[in-house]
Amino acid sequence: MTGTPAPFTADDYQARMERAARAAADAGLAGVLVAPGPDLVWLTGYAPPAATERLTLLVLAAGQDPVLVVPTLEAPDAEKAAGAPAMTLRDWTDGKDPYATTAPLLDAAGRFGVSDNAWALHLLGLQKALPGTSYVSLTEGLPMLRAVKDAAELERLAAAGEAADATYEEILKVSFAGRRESEVAGDLADLLRRFGHSQVDFTVVGSGPNGANPHHEAGERVIDNGDMVVLDFGGLKHGYGSDTSRTVHVGEPSAEERRVHDVVREAQEAAFRAVRPGIACQDVDRVARAHITEAGYGDRFIHRTGHGIGVTTHEPPYMIEGEEQPLVPGMCFSVEPGIYLPGRFGVRIEDIVTVTEDGGRRLNNTSREMAVVH
Repeated sequence: MTGTPAPFTADDYQARMERAARAAADAGLAGVLVAPGPDLVWLTGYAPPAATERLTLLVLAAGQDPVLVVPTLEAPDAEKAAGAPAMTLRDWTDGKDPYATTAPLLDAAGRFGVSDNAWALHLLGLQKALPGTSYVSLTEGLPMLRAVKDAAELERLAAAGEAADATYEEILKVSFAGRRESEVAGDLADLLRRFGHSQVDFTVVGSGPNGANPHHEAGERVIDNGDMVVLDFGGLKHGYGSDTSRTVHVGEPSAEERRVHDVVREAQEAAFRAVRPGIACQDVDRVARAHITEAGYGDRFIHRTGHGIGVTTHEPPYMIEGEEQPLVPGMCFSVEPGIYLPGRFGVRIEDIVTVTEDGGRRLNNTSREMAVVH
């Protein structure tokens, strides 16, 4: 395992906030309003101690110093954030109107990008205080804000991918047959933590017919000899995401099971090889989908080919038809085609890929051949 990366500095966060303000101006927005959540962590390094009904809001606008509006009782924690030196804190006390504190910071007739997880309560409060303002979600207004990773972010994503790979290598050593899906899922979670994950987001274990449900929650089904088993797991290490899928078989697979697995593996390889700067996100999806369709399983590939990853395990950009955003070096996303045969089995193979100057680089490097487990 790689060592712990150096922490981000106030200068790093200042650069991100300046970039966000410029991006907002370029998109015709008056600024960006960021509530607690992954955007706030990425921009400032600050994560409030818990979900709260009290307004916390970062206000960014070109030509204006960043301001973080916080409840007075949480200001001491905010002051300790790595990005605190790069912004001004403006606190408000219980019994006061937080929107009256925030309103002077905003253009009264402006259109603002708002982080996706902002509470409706707070957005409605701002609209009441400033009826001339309007709002758009950051996913819609600035979808690529966090999409292009710098070298330090790529180092963290690579470390998370390495830990997920180590988890897969270890899970191949455990018994599958005769155990519940939930037990194997518990093994996956324990292994992710052993290899440095601070947070486990999902551990999909879809055995037999359950594998035909891409987001099957590991349940009490007992895995049997002859089952295909879809494994999809990931979480956060050093604040950045992992997400990988492999499909294993308990005992020797049938010729049909091998064929379906081969089709998915070949589609995943073709889509990975298509990755390069300048092509549209949808082109990655088209390559994978064309291969699966040609093999006769087009109607059984029922989800997008991929999603972005960073401080969350799912974020823009998305590898799906209609997404014309061109790939840019530093983007990171999953490439995960699948085939799902209802009532029988499913197959999915997934790697995280980053765009390089002349192609793509996988951040997951375990074998994509079908592993036979016991």
